Amino acid sequence: MADLLVRRIGRLVSNDADREGLLGLIEDAAIVVNDSVVSWAGSEADLPNDLPDMPELDCEGRAVVPGFVDAHTHLVFAGDRSIEFGLRMEGASYEELLAAGGGIRATVRMTRAATDDELFDQSRRRAERMLAAGTTTAEVKSGYGLDLATEVRMLETVQRLDAALPIDLVPTFLGAHVVPAEYADDRSSYVALVAGDMLDACAPLARFCDVFSDDVAFTVEETRTILTAAAERGLAARIHADQLSRSGGAALAAELGAASADHLDHATNTDLGALAAAGTSAVLLPAVSLTMRLPYPEGRTVWDAGLIVALGTDCNPGSAYVETMPFVIALAVFEMGLTPDEALWAATRGSALSLNESEKGRLTAGSEADLVALDADSHVHIPYRPDTDLAWTVVKGGNIVSGPGSAGP
Repeated sequence: MADLLVRRIGRLVSNDADREGLLGLIEDAAIVVNDSVVSWAGSEADLPNDLPDMPELDCEGRAVVPGFVDAHTHLVFAGDRSIEFGLRMEGASYEELLAAGGGIRATVRMTRAATDDELFDQSRRRAERMLAAGTTTAEVKSGYGLDLATEVRMLETVQRLDAALPIDLVPTFLGAHVVPAEYADDRSSYVALVAGDMLDACAPLARFCDVFSDDVAFTVEETRTILTAAAERGLAARIHADQLSRSGGAALAAELGAASADHLDHATNTDLGALAAAGTSAVLLPAVSLTMRLPYPEGRTVWDAGLIVALGTDCNPGSAYVETMPFVIALAVFEMGLTPDEALWAATRGSALSLNESEKGRLTAGSEADLVALDADSHVHIPYRPDTDLAWTVVKGGNIVSGPGSAGP
């Protein structure tokens, strides 16, 4: 449990809903952290007079934002698919690569073959880079095992990473990523395995259950079967929805009241209205559109439909090997039509809400003390300077975990 005084903040993004504006900006601000929780945030001129001695972080006029929350990752996997990436850049489609044994199935083979330590070490390096760039919480899916033993190993690796590193990892079971090759002619048996024995083994290790609901993966009815079984085991639903086609995933997410519908590339205004009415968050993943050379979802339309909008890297070895949320924020501004304020909110508070993490993604009394001091005087520099690492100092739970910022009495 940490105490910390963060002072001389030039501009603080508090995401305090009780303050004016989307981001609840406070100029010339300070933050007091007690026992790893924000106990006070406001203008430095109004700092309480009775503060005890505690370590200080002097931001020297820099902007401070909440720690980034990555709402959708496939962080744990073995190997890479760089050769496949080259083929895609030469014109091969995702569907063609998947049919030829590439895509998700290629990573499944490498992940199954990896030892526990190999899987941990490769994933740890990715998580450390995320943290250094300001991500303090990330959702992490299984889904590259597609058998009971490896799915369990993946989720145990998430737990091991969470214990070893100062980054909070939110585990999601994604046994229904695609149908594995050995079940290609008997997909109903695989759906039964996921909805039965696999969920029995994996549910205690996860908080959410996700299904890739699309023409190349699982039908709406198969998705419903799996998510219903997951709900019976206490897991909230997330859906890879309407990414490659409008196959009904978004409509099902609304029907089930899922925590999130992710991708939404082909969702219609009717789908978006239903999601908003259901309180389902929309997780947008612009890096996928970039690397797969696909049209971007209309982020402006999604935002204006009244949904809680979240952002994620979709960090994975195939469609988006992207690890840093500032790059995703920039893409959301340049290519999806969100404003800098909206994109930052989506990458912090919106993503936290999509993960049911109510005390994250904001810097107000009672919130977790996760923050990033930027090497800039405004958060707008994140999309304005998209190729620059602006994470000057990263604080997790009141502890400085990355960067040159010094804490002293």
